[in-house]
Amino acid sequence: MENKNMSELIDTSKERATKRAEVKTKEKTRESEKMSIKRAMKHITTAIVTMQLVMLNSLYVFANEIKDSQIAKGTEKLIADLTTWLMVLAPIIGGLLILYFFIRRSAADEMDQKKWNNRITTAIISVIGAVLASATLNLIIGYYM
Repeated sequence: MENKNMSELIDTSKERATKRAEVKTKEKTRESEKMSIKRAMKHITTAIVTMQLVMLNSLYVFANEIKDSQIAKGTEKLIADLTTWLMVLAPIIGGLLILYFFIRRSAADEMDQKKWNNRITTAIISVIGAVLASATLNLIIGYYM
């Protein structure tokens, strides 16, 4: 009899503890939901205030004076000339480096040949990247001239 009563007491105390834990978990969940709603409201309020300030304080800027200035025209020409030179010089210098790397690779042992192969691959990729970057810049600058 006493064992039954003890086991029933233990079971009921376990059930109570489980219910308390569930209630605490639900309370924590509600609190975290309230906090996330408060955070979201703060972010929304900040966004609305920022948008209002931007709309109310917007200034109109006319860029005709900058576009026609000597500095802007000179910068466009400088970038165009640099990209043209880069398209010419990158393959030449890259080819010379690749040739040098091939010569050094032929004189190297097996361990060093792997390093020289990596350097050759890096040089080829770098030349391709430099030519593509300069061609892209040249194309973009071409639209503004």
